[in-house]
Amino acid sequence: MDALGDGNYTEVTEFILLGLTDDPILQVILFMIILCIYLVTIFGNISTIILIRISSQLHHPMYFFLSHLAFADMGLSSSFTPNMLVNFLVERNTISYFGCGIQFGFVAFFGAAECFLLAVMAYDRFVAICSPLLYSTKMPTQICVQLLLVTYIGGFVNACSFAFCVFSLVFCGPNRVNHFFCDFAPLVKLSCSDVSIPAVVPSFIAGSISGSTVFVIVISYICILFNILKMRSTEGRHKAFSTCASHLTVVTLYYGTITFIYVMPKSYYSTDQNKVVSVFYMVVIPMLNPLIYSLRNNEIKEALRRKLARRIFS
Repeated sequence: MDALGDGNYTEVTEFILLGLTDDPILQVILFMIILCIYLVTIFGNISTIILIRISSQLHHPMYFFLSHLAFADMGLSSSFTPNMLVNFLVERNTISYFGCGIQFGFVAFFGAAECFLLAVMAYDRFVAICSPLLYSTKMPTQICVQLLLVTYIGGFVNACSFAFCVFSLVFCGPNRVNHFFCDFAPLVKLSCSDVSIPAVVPSFIAGSISGSTVFVIVISYICILFNILKMRSTEGRHKAFSTCASHLTVVTLYYGTITFIYVMPKSYYSTDQNKVVSVFYMVVIPMLNPLIYSLRNNEIKEALRRKLARRIFS
């Protein structure tokens, strides 16, 4: 800690992350579990990206966006998991002030990008089901790239707002963060500076991103539902539902957990519950997404069978 002028306070230059538990045995168990989950996450998402790239039958907008969702999942998990794994093995779990801001900046970037991607994928399903004959016209490569640019620009704006506000905070007292990564709310509680603007601005931007993407998803699926109910063919209804099932599952898991963490009143749950839900949202879901899409999507399973068959019999 560095001295702050002539006052009695010292400036915090690093934070101590309290982590998930201080039980040594439980730390080893959690290290093994989270390491396995992280390895599966990286392998599953990289495999999804490679499969989509090399399979011509998957060169459609839906899978184009799915490959970037896999990239966002890897980025979100990699933003803090390696650091968390290291912290399980050391006595003093520290992270620098600068590293703390950068870490949360990456979390904010990939978290917002995932929100935008889920909304874009919902819109893609809306166009595919409600205007199948005009699908190629309404979703050409140029439009897909533009939607992707909006996704990453939105993530960048969200990351910059949080990172700027973190670096604008002054810490001159306790430096123990009651979390396994540098989450924004615990940092604000530790600040000894005026947090009225730094706490409101990024929350407003993040809330706007979440609200607007949820709105797009809800409207898209309302239109999809009405269109499916109009179908006379049972086979057509089943096919339409099956193309949306994976996406709806991912949306429910993702928005369900972030609603619990960031929307529900803090009095409804404890800090320990927040940590557990955060692990599910930031560690488990990135692992589940490629599994959900691969197990519930016939086109991906068929593309995987073809590639494996070629590799075995070649």
